[in-house]
Amino acid sequence: MLKIIDDFLNGITMYRLVLYTLIFLLLFAATLSFLGILSFNFISLLFSAAFLVAVCWVTNTVFAKVFKSQTNLESVYISALILALIITPARNFEDALFLAGAAFLSQGSKYILTINKKHIFNPAAFAVFLTAITLNKSASWWVGNPWMMPAVLIGGLLVVRKIRKFGMVLTFFAAALVFTVGFSLLKGGTLLPFIQEVVLNTPILFFSFIMLTEPQTTPPAKKFQIIYGGLVGTLYFLPLETALLVGNIFSYIVSPKRKLLLKLKKKIQTSPDSYDFVFSLDKKIAFAPGQYLEWTLAHKDPDSRGSRRYFTIAASPTEDELRIGIKFYPNSSSFKKTLLSLRPGAEIIASSLAGEFTLPKDPNRKLCFIAGGIGITPYRSMIKYLLDRKQKRDIVLLYSNKLAQDIVYKDIFDAASKKLGIKTVYALTDTASVPAKWKGRVGYLDANAIREEVPDWKDRIFYLSGPHSMVDAFVTTIKGMGLSDSQIKVDFFPGYA
Repeated sequence: MLKIIDDFLNGITMYRLVLYTLIFLLLFAATLSFLGILSFNFISLLFSAAFLVAVCWVTNTVFAKVFKSQTNLESVYISALILALIITPARNFEDALFLAGAAFLSQGSKYILTINKKHIFNPAAFAVFLTAITLNKSASWWVGNPWMMPAVLIGGLLVVRKIRKFGMVLTFFAAALVFTVGFSLLKGGTLLPFIQEVVLNTPILFFSFIMLTEPQTTPPAKKFQIIYGGLVGTLYFLPLETALLVGNIFSYIVSPKRKLLLKLKKKIQTSPDSYDFVFSLDKKIAFAPGQYLEWTLAHKDPDSRGSRRYFTIAASPTEDELRIGIKFYPNSSSFKKTLLSLRPGAEIIASSLAGEFTLPKDPNRKLCFIAGGIGITPYRSMIKYLLDRKQKRDIVLLYSNKLAQDIVYKDIFDAASKKLGIKTVYALTDTASVPAKWKGRVGYLDANAIREEVPDWKDRIFYLSGPHSMVDAFVTTIKGMGLSDSQIKVDFFPGYA
């Protein structure tokens, strides 16, 4: 069952999953309303959602043109639907004006309250915070009721499993419950009924799964995510939007600040179906080899995989250009098709620098890099960095491809072999198409191949990068060889599709 779920999650981007989850929650709520279970009319709910989407879309379009910025419709729809789930559906003209004001503020905050083109606050939270101050009207958080809880739980768990932020969410829950239960006990309340009340009759589940995890206002590093979750949970006694905005300020302080508008310098075909996209930099950005960026490319009629992707930086911090390597498949997404059609001078947005798939601080640690296909990109960044810094490390690279022509960055790895002593082992999985003079391995890499090529494998940290199925298989293989979780690092970023 988990494999079926993971296969579904791997085929959809994080933003599209959140969007579908919100639509599911609205339809679920409309059904409950139609059956008379919820207190408001289902027509009012659907009207409010459609009205919020329309106002958000118009407002975002205007702001995007004024600020000459690329727009992302997924984020527009997500903000609108969140507002629809936390603000009581409109029953009259005054309510509709309130919805319009909240929609306007949510989109405006993404353009006005920014530093270096990076917005600071969760748009929906900021909107209801400001309306509470200026209009004395705020969110009712009606989504937090027992009837909605099963749907929120199902959708929310899918989102958190996709982005792998269980630690942050659990820390938030723990802090929120400790402090709220503590206050209740001091006032003479009883433990279990109060916990039940918090979980069933408050929006804590929706808030933590959907709003707390919003990627643009969440710290990228895991240690800061834990602090962030704990901080917002500690402030759970405040209005929810206020607690989240305080957390957003902390997140901004500890997160990379820049949002880059990059121009394509050139694209290089590195294999029959792979290309490197090289972007010029007006000013170098600070990043660690192996980290990734979120890339936004607005285009017409985006498919279910949306207009945003996470790609590992293939360039080294020592280079004057930014580079990503991408593999294209026959059924490539609309995003990739648009990217491939770009010509030099075309613009793309890169932001949200993150990732902990980086070299260990101790240069004496022995490492084994395992890559499948285009999963080689973080190793290109790392090894190019070591070459430029003339820094020797004990590394063995096991690099698997279907065909010899699929191998990329061979010049970098051959240079590292000569200058740094880094061992690279190439493996081809298509046994029927192996070149006559092939000197590498033939067949899939397995435990026996690791033992043969890496005799001291017990002493190494294994880095794994490639398709999800390959990475999962290697995790199982390496654990089966007796190594612990502490000796395995997996390249992960949300939104693989």
